[in-house]
Amino acid sequence: MYLVIVYFASRTLLHNHTNNFFQSSVIVYKCFSIKMVSNFNNYSHSFVVIVLVLFFTISNRWILPVENAKILAVETIGCKSHWNFMSAVLRSLTNAGHSVTVFTPLTDGDRKNYTEVDLSKNFPILMAKDMKETLDVYASPFTYINMKTGLNKRYCDSVYGNQQFKGVIGNYKADFDVIIMEPLSVDCMSYLASTLNLPIIYVIPSPMITYAERMFTGHLSNPAVVSNLLSQQAVPKTFVQRTVNTALLAYSMLKTTYDEWVLRITNRRLYDLSPKVHPSIIFQNSHYITESSRPVVPSLVDIGGIHLKPSKSIPQDVLDFIEDSPHGVIYFTFGSIIQSYTLPEHIINSFKEAFANVPQKVLWKFEGEMKDMPNNVMIRKWFPQRDILMHPKIKLFISHGGISGIYEAVDGGVPVLGFPLFFDQPRNIDNLVNAEMAISMDLFSINREKLLNNILKLINNEKYMKNAKIASQRFKDRPMSPEQSVVYWTEYVIRHKGAPHLKSHGHNLSWYQYFLLDVIAVILTCISLYANYVPKYSHNYYITTMTY
Repeated sequence: MYLVIVYFASRTLLHNHTNNFFQSSVIVYKCFSIKMVSNFNNYSHSFVVIVLVLFFTISNRWILPVENAKILAVETIGCKSHWNFMSAVLRSLTNAGHSVTVFTPLTDGDRKNYTEVDLSKNFPILMAKDMKETLDVYASPFTYINMKTGLNKRYCDSVYGNQQFKGVIGNYKADFDVIIMEPLSVDCMSYLASTLNLPIIYVIPSPMITYAERMFTGHLSNPAVVSNLLSQQAVPKTFVQRTVNTALLAYSMLKTTYDEWVLRITNRRLYDLSPKVHPSIIFQNSHYITESSRPVVPSLVDIGGIHLKPSKSIPQDVLDFIEDSPHGVIYFTFGSIIQSYTLPEHIINSFKEAFANVPQKVLWKFEGEMKDMPNNVMIRKWFPQRDILMHPKIKLFISHGGISGIYEAVDGGVPVLGFPLFFDQPRNIDNLVNAEMAISMDLFSINREKLLNNILKLINNEKYMKNAKIASQRFKDRPMSPEQSVVYWTEYVIRHKGAPHLKSHGHNLSWYQYFLLDVIAVILTCISLYANYVPKYSHNYYITTMTY
């Protein structure tokens, strides 16, 4: 009986990869001490048996941990939401004892095991903008795709133009174990990986970027069942939606491929000469509660919600405002890119009129001065959004549908009134609509009546709050946390020398081979030959036979 306890205690501890041999030894030592006291005469026999049990257990299950790995990270896009996701990934690794050196245009400050190199000089930074200016660039998927390759080229040039970055490239014996970076539609980091002979890990701050999926993973999702990231719906349900989804996929892939090919010819850079280095692992900001089911390669790891931190105290004046609200509170923001005060005047008035007619209080992230502000509204240039959405008195979240805010709402179990504007926002909101915890509206066609009706519907109909709580429970039910996933898979890549066995064979196929166009061509050729020659041969054979 004693040996059975020792055996299962050992295997249980070793099953958790975060525990080490020392912990297993301690628990077995305690068990052994009890046995030794109770039966001292059998000490030698018991000791030998315990050592054998531990040996066979460890030989089957134990994998040596990766300790104090040295990680080189590169943030290639100067956008706050992108950096929040990347910095959460890097913090998970430093908390696990690994050392990180990161080149980034947005900085948090150095800390233990963590060094930043500022790239902000001459780097295109996406800061809060005027509503019209933002939508002129990003609202249309086609406008966004048309400008994406050129902008990504500028990001690459800004990174490679940094003198300290050039120093890393020039040091062919740089002391790093792996590269972590945010990928672009222009592949410029393969040069870094091939020069330093290091494996590379991608960090995508959104669900999978559809037009780059083939380049990233070696495969392409079926547009009949998986919506494009820039699509208006979460799932293509109708013939028209499937047609538009397929056309958008084809256009985005062809356009980005063509633009990159033109830039390689007309504006060639040193990084363009490198052979492609495919990622060993891809961490993406996705989760099945906010993303429809889809087939994925084993190298794709969902870590949606990794940026979520334990809630902290809310500023006292805001907390008093929330606590003094017998009917609850509505929280309203359009994120870090869109400034609410730049909304058209009639839209701002529609919100003010609707808020004035609800019993709830309203926290509104509003960057300017507001005339005729309703008595139940508090405005600030900034609110601690994460902490507010975790407060039990929050009844509704009014949002543009950015993926970070979506996870904060899901984690807090708060219904959402969505006003998606661009990029993945329509798709994000539609996923919550399908989960029956949200309603989506067009910002530019709202009026007081429509807005008020939907606010009251989301708050008064218990279905939405109930489904939001169900989504929250599913979101939190995971075999390991996003932080643990990042640490495990990063160490896995280092342990297995880049983990080449996780890379898809699809990377080795040309586009016509991947889509089986060569096979189809052979089949059609055979059918054509059969259709043209077999009937003639049969007819001639029949005539010859009849003649004889």
